Amino acid sequence: MTRRKLVAGNWKMNGTAADLGEATQISMAAETADGVDVALCVPATLIVRACTATPGFAIGGQDVHAAANGAHTGDISAAMLEDAGASVVIVGHSERREAHGETSEAVAAKAEAALNSTLDVIVCCGESLDVREAGHAVTNVTDQIAASLPANADAQRLSVAYEPIWAIGTGKVAGPEEIGEMHAAIRSKLAEKLGEDAANAVRILYGGSVNGDNAAEIFAIDHVDGALVGGASLTAAKFVPIIHAATGRSV
Repeated sequence: MTRRKLVAGNWKMNGTAADLGEATQISMAAETADGVDVALCVPATLIVRACTATPGFAIGGQDVHAAANGAHTGDISAAMLEDAGASVVIVGHSERREAHGETSEAVAAKAEAALNSTLDVIVCCGESLDVREAGHAVTNVTDQIAASLPANADAQRLSVAYEPIWAIGTGKVAGPEEIGEMHAAIRSKLAEKLGEDAANAVRILYGGSVNGDNAAEIFAIDHVDGALVGGASLTAAKFVPIIHAATGRSV
């Protein structure tokens, strides 16, 4: 099955109104990226303004609460993200799992809340260096995925992002064999969880120090359907070459 590639940027806790020109440039480049979907997940404070600066372009959030509303100070609901103009949201990023103690069950509840709205969802998974070196990476990640997906998830609106924690922002990238092994294992686990047809519709993204120099090699690996990009998504100069790599073009 041929899946349309997705290149999603995660600005994390970066960006103010002064940086929206970068989003505009990225959105303009995305218009010519045939066969590739592009999105930017920005801080909640920028969603409305980013949507204004990039008409017709996919802007997303970086987290969502499982509840529709209520006494959850500092949190944001799916309806709020929709109201701000977001069309996609990231859940379960390792930085939230580690820094905020989010469990896979909590991630599944967030993903379900988002899928019950109009939002597409990127569910993140990944292993630490200790787990990788102990030889438990595949089991750890596939167990994480199985527990992080809501039942009967809409595969057409679901992506999974595999990010080895030890490669996020470190300049280290998993080798092609490691990436291929993990993405194939994730696809197999998705088939167990969702059924084979649905599993084949889910896009599996790679994340972890993806850049314009290594993106083409990564995108050529079986079951790699795009990328979730952190630091390199903050500027058009670094992010656009990754988009071009997904289309098969060079800059």
